Parts: sequence; C-alpha cells; structure tokens
Amino acid sequence: MSNKVDAMSEENKNLPFIDADFDGDDKPRSNCAIFGIYNHPQAAVMAYYGLHSQQHRGQEASGICTSESISEGKYRFNIHKGHGIALNVFSNRNVLTNVLKGSAAIGHNRYSTTGASDSRSNIQPFKVNFKEGHLALSHNGNFTNTMELRRKLENEGTIFQTSTDSEIFLHLIARSKQTHTADKILDAARQVRGAYSIVLLTDNKLFAIRDPFAVRPLSMGKLGESFVFASETCAFDIINAEYVRDLKAGEVIQIDEDVIKTGEVKTFTIASKPETKHCIFEYVYFSRPDSTIFGNTVDKVRRKLGKNLSNEHPAPKANIEDKKTVVISVPDSSNTAALGYVTETIKTNPFVKLELGLIRSHYIGRTFIQPGQDNREIRVKAKFNTVKSVLKDRIVVIVDDSIVRGTTAKLLVKLVKEASPKEIHLRITSPPIISPCYYGMDFPSKEELVANQCNDDLEKIRQYLDVDSVEYLSLENLHDSVPQGKNDFGEKIGYCDACFSGNYPIPIEEIQKTAFED
Repeated sequence: MSNKVDAMSEENKNLPFIDADFDGDDKPRSNCAIFGIYNHPQAAVMAYYGLHSQQHRGQEASGICTSESISEGKYRFNIHKGHGIALNVFSNRNVLTNVLKGSAAIGHNRYSTTGASDSRSNIQPFKVNFKEGHLALSHNGNFTNTMELRRKLENEGTIFQTSTDSEIFLHLIARSKQTHTADKILDAARQVRGAYSIVLLTDNKLFAIRDPFAVRPLSMGKLGESFVFASETCAFDIINAEYVRDLKAGEVIQIDEDVIKTGEVKTFTIASKPETKHCIFEYVYFSRPDSTIFGNTVDKVRRKLGKNLSNEHPAPKANIEDKKTVVISVPDSSNTAALGYVTETIKTNPFVKLELGLIRSHYIGRTFIQPGQDNREIRVKAKFNTVKSVLKDRIVVIVDDSIVRGTTAKLLVKLVKEASPKEIHLRITSPPIISPCYYGMDFPSKEELVANQCNDDLEKIRQYLDVDSVEYLSLENLHDSVPQGKNDFGEKIGYCDACFSGNYPIPIEEIQKTAFED
C-alpha cells in the first residue's frame, strides 16, 4: 500500500493543487488574527488555542512568541512560526511545552494584504532586540501612510528585514526618543495612520493597541489572574476566559506585574478625540457568529441582516404545485443570515422553508487538478456539493453574504442548476461591492468587481450569474442592521462602509492605492 501511495505522489507531484482554505473569488480574504496572554504558566498553549479558534481570519501562516524569565531581570524570547494553519505549524506538541516557554505570549494568524505571502520573513510575530530589551509584535490591519514612513525611516538609516507595513511600527518604537516604553509606543502610534489592532510583548510587559477609529476588533478578557487579548471573543471561549470589554478607540493597555497585583489595568490614549469607524464587513462576513465584536454579538446582527433583506427583497411565492420555496445558505458565513431571512419571510409567506441544500466539505486538504481541468469549477465542487433531492423542481433562494468578482458565484449557481431546480433566486445580505479596501482586507481592483463591470446594473449582473433574479441589501438597510447610538464608553458608534460606498474615513496615500491594486 505504501509503495502505491508513493508512486501516486511521484506521479502527481508536478500537478497544480488547490488550497484547503479556498473561499472562492467572491470573498474578500480575512485580515489576520492576533492573540496575547500575560501571567499564565502555559501561555504558549493558550495562545495556540486562541489562534486555532480564529483560524478563519488567516490561513497562510501562524506563529507564537513567548517571553521567558531565565534569571532575575533577564529574559529570553522564544519564537516558532511557519506557513500553514496553526494545527500544522504546531503539530509537534514539544514546541508548545518545551520550546515556547514563558508566562507571556503573543500569536498571529496571517493572511497577507501587504508583503509577499510566500516569504517566511513576513510571518508574524516579529521579534527584535533594542536598547530596552526584547520586543515582539502581532498586527491586524493596515497602515495607510506606509510609504511615507518607510521612506523617512530608510533616509534615517533603517534597514528593513520584511516587506510588510507591520515592521514599521517596531522601528518607530526603537527609534523613539521617549524615555519609557509606554511613551515610545504612544509616539509610534501617533505617527501611523490606518486601521490596526496590535499586541506587543516586551521582556516583562504586554501591550494591546487599537487605532483611533477602532476599525478592527480587539477585546480584553480574564482567565483567573491572567489577562488575555484577541481579535474575536471566540478565542476566549475555547480557553474558558471571561470577556471583559473591547478596547476603546485609540486606547493602549499595558499589563505588567503591578497590574496583576492590583487588578487595575494601565491605559493610555493615542488621540485626544477618538471616533469609531468600525469595519461593517466584520459583521457581514469576517467574524464568527459566536463572537462578540464592537461590543455586540455577530449572530444577532447577521440575523437582522437576513430579516431586513427579507423585508426589502422577499422570497418568491410558490404555487401549490411547486410545493414550497426553499431557502438555502452558502455555508458557513451566511448560515445565520439565512435563518433570519426565513424567520421573517414565513410571517407573510408560509410556503417557504429553510433547507440544507449545499453541503460544505471541511476536509478537502490539498487536492490536485488534472491538466486541462477548469480550476475554479473543480475548486467549487471540491468544497461544495448539492443535496439534489432538496432542490429538484423547487423554487430555490440562495442567501449569500457578498459577491466580489462574481466568478465563483456563477459556478455555484451552475452547481445548483445541476440539481434541476425550477428557479434560482440570489439574495445578498450586503450592498454591491464597488471599492477595494485599504484598511486590512484583500479585495481585487475596482475594475475587477462585478458590480463595476456591469455598471451597477442588476439586470446585467443577473444575466452574468444566470439566475432568475438577484437582489442586494441596500446600504440604508445594512446600517439599520448594525448597532447604532453610543457604546459603553459613551463614544458615538460609526462604521466604515467604504467597500460599499467608496467613502474612506482615513486618508490613504495615492501611491499606496496603486500598490494595493496591482
């Protein structure tokens, strides 16, 4: 048997492969996950589980760095990172227990938005030494004045080891003329613009940082006497940590031995007048429904997205001979929205029911493609299959969260058509995407977006996707679906909806726009 497997491997070694984390060309790529923990005897193990639970935010690479006290006043930083998901990068349990020693740790799951994705030097956490000791960083988001700062630092003699924007923050800290570490970090944070959540590890401190617009989510939790930080609260649940609160817009939190003794965190403020511009797409697609982000549960918001979509664009009513209209989700990101859509629909249209019409494979691994095969079609079929008996001769409503290029949505429709439904109607729980993101999401160029290619003409989009109808949630109803008013800190809640509206709340370098769109 082993000889046969080896022979097959040799035969197929030069064949192209599809990625296990394929989400299709119709989804923006997630924007990384960060995790930090202080004062825990198994800090690396906790960090591993925190990264594992946030794997959906990045599958290109994973890494953990720990701070280990080796003698009075002396520390050693231990780091392990590599390409792939956390399960594979940390498959050797001895790494977590015998290599990554220490009671403080930070971790990172990566999906690249800047920097080469295949370069190991770009895998976080980044670790450096400077005059105050060791320093390590994990970063989620993007700086929008990267080129300006990079040129400035290079002119001052800085040598960069990576091609990511995250490294800039470390150099700004190291070159700061401030005396205390917290002041150096604030100095650096006040020089960068953009959307960022950061966890920083020094020899004996852990810092958590959120940009003045609070674009990306970042929460604080407690696990006994330990403090924990994560992009999403699902990372707290897996280790039985208690969610305490989100970081404020523009807040820097310092955790050290004094905080452990008193229980009172040390906080600093980056900007004098912070305001929130939360990424609205976090609610639509990125975050897990069991997470709390921006102070609210994702599940509740997604259900309301589905309900508002149903009110705005109801499911077609079936005739008696059609039995019932079936609503299906595109698993897994639109599952909760589909529940909300059906819950609202049956109030006025009882001949509608929710069905599992698409089954998603979570175990495809790396699958080779024979030469000549349509890569995209095989990628879709490797991940999804239809329950034909559910769809045959029915009016089918497919609820999905977004369409980007439209290429994979078109193939998914083709797959559903093979089950012989009577009609196919597409309902999207967000508005048409018309602009790329410069704040940490990986979008194609503006010209590649299907809404722009079809001049925002629904009929053209319908014809391209080959469905009986396609409808999007309006921008107005999108905002009606998300929490409004003020948060627990008295800050007015605002959102970044630039991908839907083209209105960018944070200034962007023109050169950086070109860099992102190439």
